[in-house]
Amino acid sequence: MSFLLEPLQYEFMQRGMIAAVLVGIVCAVVGSYMVLRGMAFFGDALAHTILPGIAIGYLVSGGARDTLFWWALGTAIIAALGIGAISKQAEIKEDTAIGIIFAGMFALGIALISTVRSYAVDLSHFLFGDVLGVSAQSLWLIVIFGGLVLFVIAAFYKEFLTLSFDPILAATLRLPVNLLNNLLLGLIAVTVAISLQTVGVALMVAMLVTPAATASLLTHRLPTMMALAALFAASSGVIGLYLSFYLSIASGAAIVLTATMIFMIAFAWKKVNPR
Repeated sequence: MSFLLEPLQYEFMQRGMIAAVLVGIVCAVVGSYMVLRGMAFFGDALAHTILPGIAIGYLVSGGARDTLFWWALGTAIIAALGIGAISKQAEIKEDTAIGIIFAGMFALGIALISTVRSYAVDLSHFLFGDVLGVSAQSLWLIVIFGGLVLFVIAAFYKEFLTLSFDPILAATLRLPVNLLNNLLLGLIAVTVAISLQTVGVALMVAMLVTPAATASLLTHRLPTMMALAALFAASSGVIGLYLSFYLSIASGAAIVLTATMIFMIAFAWKKVNPR
């Protein structure tokens, strides 16, 4: 029992554990739609495109981290809607447009951050997360905005379900397809913003995709897939933080490696039991 209880005597571990579980659940639910719709590359691109906004916020605030969430959120929403709009143009293929935008924006963010003398340390927090540095204020932001994301998904569950499995049927039923698409992009953007401190820019796509992909191997029903994905993501957060504490490795990397290991186990099990 001491093995389990010892890390929890520290407040930063308690906050980090709660943040990792909450972010994992939100990422898993949103990520289920991303996996169904083949939007993994979009999620990766969006995670990278918010870096310039974070860099500007960091420079404007003089290095203070408390305001970075709002800069990340604003940049993520603008980037999500911008990528969605450009991807609809026929002149350039969707993956090409996304690749160009995310590479350019990511490079701009690095260029801005490199103007700060201590950028090497600060950049590592942005790229790989700092879940053990989650403050009480940041935790409340995760609770509020994570709850908002889950509420909107529950409210528009049937519409998102139809849009994900049969876009033609959604149009036939006169659903506001463009509005729903933009709403989903906005939810992904909010999820990216609240996940920033937990796993960072570089590893964010893993939390959005890996637990949902793991669940997709085990079930074909969306509600079950979301529940399993949330369970896998939350477990990855808890186990990853314990590994980080006892092995002295980066917490974000430990969480993602745990999620990847769970995926590999599910993949192997599926190969042995193909039914």
